[in-house]
Formats: sequence, structure tokens, C-alpha cells
Amino acid sequence: MARNPIVRDILKRYTQVWALGHSQAVLGWDTETHMPEKGARPRGIALGQLAMMSQKATIELDGLVRKAEKARDLDDMEKGVVRVLRRSLDYYLKIPPELVDEMERVTTEATVVWRTARKKSDFDMFRPHLEKIVGLERKIADKLGYEKHPYNALLDLFEEGFTVRDADSVYAKLIPQSKKLLAKVSAAGVFPSRHPLEAAKYDTGAMEKVNEEVIRVLKMPKDRFRMDVSTHPFTVQIAQDDVRITTRYEGRNFKATMYSTAHESGHAIYGLGIDQALAFTPVADGASYGIHESQSRFWENVVGRSMGFVRLINPSLRKHLPFVRKYDAEQLYLYFNTVRKSFVRVDADELTYNFHTAVRYDVEKKVIAGDVKVSEIPSLWNDTFEDYLGIKPKNDAEGALQDVHWSGGSFGYFATYTLGNVVAAMIWHKMRDGAMVQEALQKGDVTELKEWLGKNIHRHGSTYTPKELQDRVFGEAYNPQRLLAYFEHKYLE
Repeated sequence: MARNPIVRDILKRYTQVWALGHSQAVLGWDTETHMPEKGARPRGIALGQLAMMSQKATIELDGLVRKAEKARDLDDMEKGVVRVLRRSLDYYLKIPPELVDEMERVTTEATVVWRTARKKSDFDMFRPHLEKIVGLERKIADKLGYEKHPYNALLDLFEEGFTVRDADSVYAKLIPQSKKLLAKVSAAGVFPSRHPLEAAKYDTGAMEKVNEEVIRVLKMPKDRFRMDVSTHPFTVQIAQDDVRITTRYEGRNFKATMYSTAHESGHAIYGLGIDQALAFTPVADGASYGIHESQSRFWENVVGRSMGFVRLINPSLRKHLPFVRKYDAEQLYLYFNTVRKSFVRVDADELTYNFHTAVRYDVEKKVIAGDVKVSEIPSLWNDTFEDYLGIKPKNDAEGALQDVHWSGGSFGYFATYTLGNVVAAMIWHKMRDGAMVQEALQKGDVTELKEWLGKNIHRHGSTYTPKELQDRVFGEAYNPQRLLAYFEHKYLE
């Protein structure tokens, strides 16, 4: 592990912080998968106490971290440990324990209320909880400090060094060109806007068999990985050898659950690919949310929605879903790649997906700045959505209530989805404009792809900042032109 004696001492003491994080991860997973609704309040109290204990244990490392920051002989891993811990310390030293505790309690209860509000499509039911969360987010931004915009403090929590200026630059290039591409693709008429299979009902048990085949094709290790069911699909890395994902079954349009499985498996592949030498250290995690999303979007879209993957998964589909048998591989490919304007982000196609994150980014930026009240979110959401996609949500469930993120206090997260799409396309470009992907799928073995990602991205964990990692691998960072080129290659060429 570490050569420097100060860093070795830090890592020895950090084990307590790791153990608390491990416990929080297990409880968080259980909250979403198995906990009865009435358990929300005590669970929130427990998580709040654990969060404060973690804060205290991290703060106790401050003196050692200060010493390590003065050392001149640190290697890259040691520098990463010190940098990541300094980020945690900056947060914990500035955010009082009572605010950490309050956020845990408020968001745990809000998540349960959100589930009911979403089912009833009733924003007003969720609004009081969201008002508390937004108030807490503003307090956190003020405590952390920021330059120019309070939202910068929150963006940085999910994507180190990423700012409103960076996000505005990415969206300013991506959105106008995406509108033009969408118009061209729609006019060409090759990729359908609708497909009969979207209305086809499936048996959940049969679909579980298909998803088992998906994780088999992706070579997910059963002794280090598991999949469950939740309201909103997610991934949690509980430990180096314990990564868990969820999917959801809605009874129709089977590609939704299939690609949720592929998406979350991408997150899991990242977590499982981190160098074992980094286990139990602060850098045994992804470089950022954006880099993490690049892995999930790579496996979901670049790999999963390709013709090569369709041919691999087709035998399982025909075996377990009888209604699929009348469609050949090319027709299935078009079903998996329908292109249309829609309301729900998690069901959006590649071409329209970034409009969805742009809406959320715009709303969050204005709410955190205080330019918009929480009560005005549904109308702002609907108007912005109509501006980007030309359609307007009919209710709150397909509008401002569709995501779990705000109930968990994740303001600043949504832009990382688009960063993930951008970086996934940068990987596609690096893999010889996708030729490497198709060669692997023709062989029926994704090992070479996983090894490339492991060598270049996964093994480093969070040793490097997201921008440093991109510069090392690609020689550039967050280049939206790569995504636009990927779209043109797939949908127009």
C-alpha cells in the first residue's frame, strides 16, 4: 500500500471511517429494497447517527492529513488519498454535525413520501419535504463556500472541479446540435418512433431469466455481485467484493428493465474493477459521478444497444419471451433504438436523453440560486421541457416527480448523467470509433472491453481527479463533440 509512514498511519485509522460507510451502504440498500415503509423514521435516525459518527472519525484525521500535505515524496496513490480526504474534511469541518444529521433524517422520510406522491402524481404531497431539502442544500452551499454561483458548491460534490460554467459550456454545444440531429433522424425515418413491442406485456419471472442472461453476457461475478428489485434502479458498492444493483419490472416494454440491468451492471463493473490494492482506502471508489455514469452508459448504449449485442441476447429473448419470436434481429435492433420525444428520463433514448438532464440542471440551478420557489418547480419544469422537446408533461408523475434524486438531497447529480454520455462517447472514439466493441461482440466475449476499461479507468479508483483521469486516457476532458460524432455515426451514417 502506502510507502509514506504518515499515509500508512492515515490508512490504518481510516478503517473506522470505512466501516461506518460500509454500514451506511448496507442500510441504504435495505431502505430501497426490503425495509417496510413504517421503518423509515427509525432508519433515518440510525443513518443520521452513523453519518455523525463518520464525520467525527474523519475530522480526527485532519492533523495527519495536514502533515501528509506537506510531504514531498508522495506517489500518485498517496496524493490521491490525501486529496480525497481533504475534500471530505472540507465538507465535514464546514458542515456542522446537526446539519448532517438533519439531512439524513429529512431525506430518509422524504424518500418514502416521494414514492407515494409519485404513484398519486401529487407534487403538493412532496412539496413540504422538498422545501426542507432545498433549504438544507442552500445552507450546505453557504457553509462550503463558492465562487459566483451557490450551485457550484453542490456540483463539485458530485463532479470534482466541475462548475456552472463547465456545465453551461457542455450544454451550449450539445443541445442545439442535438436538436438538429433529432430533426434529421426523424426526417430520415429509419429509426421508428414507436414499436409494437413497447406495448407487449411480459411475465416478470420470464423477464428475470432474460436479465440473468444479460448479466451473464456481461460476465458479472456471482460471488461478488447481486441484483434485486427497487422502485428506482440503483447501484451501491458496499465493499470491494460486494457490489449490488437493482432493476424494476413494470410488466410491459421489456427493454426498460433489460437496459436498467445493463446500465446498473456498468456501474458495478466499475466498482468491481478497482485495484484490490486500494481496498479499504479513501480512493477505492469511482473518480466521480460523471465517470461512473460513463461506464453505465457505455454498457447500456454503446454496447447494449448495438447490433452485436442484439444478436448475442436474441436467443434468450426468443426462449423466454414467446412474443419476440416473430421479430428478427434487425427488427429487435430498431425496437431497442426507437427515437422519440418522451417525458420519462429513464426511458428516454440516447438522442433525447440529454434534453432531460438539461431540464433538471436548469431547474436546480434556479432553485438553488433562489430565483424560483419550490412551489413553482412543476410549472418551470413543464415550460422548460416544452422549450427543449416541444412537448409538455400532463401530470407531476411524468414531470417533476419522476426521479428519486431530490428526495435524497442529490442536487447537482443530474448533469453528471450527460457527462457520462459524453465520456462514454470519448471511450467509443478511443476504441477506434466503436470497431473494438463490434469485434468483441462478434466473438461473443466482452472480456477485452472490460480489460481495456479496467486498465485505463477502473483500476485507478479516485486516485486522480476526473479531469486528470480524462487527460491521461483521452488527452481531453468533457468533449461533447465526441458524443455528437457518435450520434451521427450511429443514426445518420
